[in-house]
Amino acid sequence: MAELNSVRVLEVCNVTPQPSSPAGSATPPREALPLTLFDLLWLRFAPVQRLFFYEISNSFDTTILVSKLKASLSVALQQFLPLAGNLKWPQDFPKPILSYVQGDAVSLTIAESDADFHHLSSRSNFVEAEEYHSLVPQLTTSHEKAAAVAFQVTIFPNGNGFSIGTSMHHAILDGKSSTMFVKSWAHICKHLGDDPSG
Repeated sequence: MAELNSVRVLEVCNVTPQPSSPAGSATPPREALPLTLFDLLWLRFAPVQRLFFYEISNSFDTTILVSKLKASLSVALQQFLPLAGNLKWPQDFPKPILSYVQGDAVSLTIAESDADFHHLSSRSNFVEAEEYHSLVPQLTTSHEKAAAVAFQVTIFPNGNGFSIGTSMHHAILDGKSSTMFVKSWAHICKHLGDDPSG
């Protein structure tokens, strides 16, 4: 069995959705979506965790990468506003709700690993599931509420790459919804800062 990865957490931050309108011009957004019968089936299941690997050039500035990932996540969350909220079960509601109020945010962990990026990201290598555990974030839960999603970006300085680990509450997102969100985030990140006129 391979040696488990050494991951050093550099930062844990909360990313809020980018405001959709100038401050003070409208009522702060507040949303509450009740879970459906089909959502309730997944209420007590463990979060769905996914891991994406990206190769980057040797000269790529990881500080710029992290900054761009944070900014694009904020923009993507503006389009998927409830994902910044929490799963709650208020006493006066007959079933749990996904609740978002302005100021809610998702957890984003920035980490660094000395593990072999190419070993972990290769499709031809056999990798024990344990080797991936430190690359995905924990979903924050308490007796009162549970986060809808959490993300972790892990930089591999020796391997010219990085990974994005996701943890998503299965009662909130199915496979198609989570894929749509990740694709949207990737598209926004790729084009963030592009000049539309040129």
